[in-house]
Amino acid sequence: MEKLLYRVTETAQMLGLSRSKVYVLIQGGVLPSVRIDGSRRIKAEDLLAYVAALSSAA
Repeated sequence: MEKLLYRVTETAQMLGLSRSKVYVLIQGGVLPSVRIDGSRRIKAEDLLAYVAALSSAA
């Protein structure tokens, strides 16, 4: 089974970005995230949608 939620560090690795850049994307509303207790997680579907939007914007 594939993961449904990714940590910020995992997301940064997959996108080839820094962890702080992922937080900037989250804070700017560009990359949606969810909060579970004190942890920030990114849904797999939101990550895919973000990457798809990059392709269509280019």
